[in-house]
Amino acid sequence: MPLRFEPIQLDRQKEYREKLAQCDQIASDYSFINLWGWGEEYGLTWAWDNGLVWIRQENPQPALWAPVGDWQEVEWPSMLKSLRSEAEHMIRVPEKLLHLMAGGLDGDIQSDESREHWDYLYNRQELTELKGNRFHKKKNLLNQFIKNYEYTYIGFGSAMIEQALNMQEDWCTWRDCENDDTLVAENNAISRVLYGWRKLDGITGGALLVDQIIMAYTIAETMPDKSIIIHFEKACPDHKGSYQAINQIFLANAPEEYTIVNREQDLGDEGLRKAKLSYHPMDYIKKYQVKV
Repeated sequence: MPLRFEPIQLDRQKEYREKLAQCDQIASDYSFINLWGWGEEYGLTWAWDNGLVWIRQENPQPALWAPVGDWQEVEWPSMLKSLRSEAEHMIRVPEKLLHLMAGGLDGDIQSDESREHWDYLYNRQELTELKGNRFHKKKNLLNQFIKNYEYTYIGFGSAMIEQALNMQEDWCTWRDCENDDTLVAENNAISRVLYGWRKLDGITGGALLVDQIIMAYTIAETMPDKSIIIHFEKACPDHKGSYQAINQIFLANAPEEYTIVNREQDLGDEGLRKAKLSYHPMDYIKKYQVKV
């Protein structure tokens, strides 16, 4: 029977997050806030079927994502066979799920590495303490910010939404978002998340204020595997060290039980990849494209 896809709904987010907690590996793509924020840009829909939640995108081309739920309970050979009518391939498949699929098919499965979609994982304590030569430049920029600016750090809340939207508008002017489709899409996703702030579970964040004006902010999400996903991180380029400052100060103030920091993908952007590697990831959530 074909899957019945429908728009992603806020009123099912609690139920969805419970399904996500059953996954052997939680990639940033599948967090509810990511689905909600980017849903319109990717044309995302979901289908609830036999204990699993399937995600489908329409943009930039139609594709099926991996399912969310208890992967161990699935008979993968028959499942993949039944999916052939839905899509030719499945994308953003986490490595542990790929191993389950391949095991059920005696290794007879076609997969390609999707390096641009790998999640970068960091040790939260390392990013907070910034010890040693590896983090010398980051620590130096952080100290310059602390020394040069009279700043205030506050946890992000609904009262800050309008000010954050104003800062995001300024940031887009600095970066000339109008001439970059990727930045336009990201700006739309940020606005969607900020406007939905009061209704989103697991959402958290922080902001740095200088002269009572937001100079940097982070929007993040706490996950059931004790990781914290950094969805958006923006800072004013005129304030040297502001990116390093919001990164370190937000994590220093986050709840201690979240020991792993997931800073999402680099999407194949060389500059973004270099920036993420400069914080020395401890591991990755590798993802693949699988031929159905």
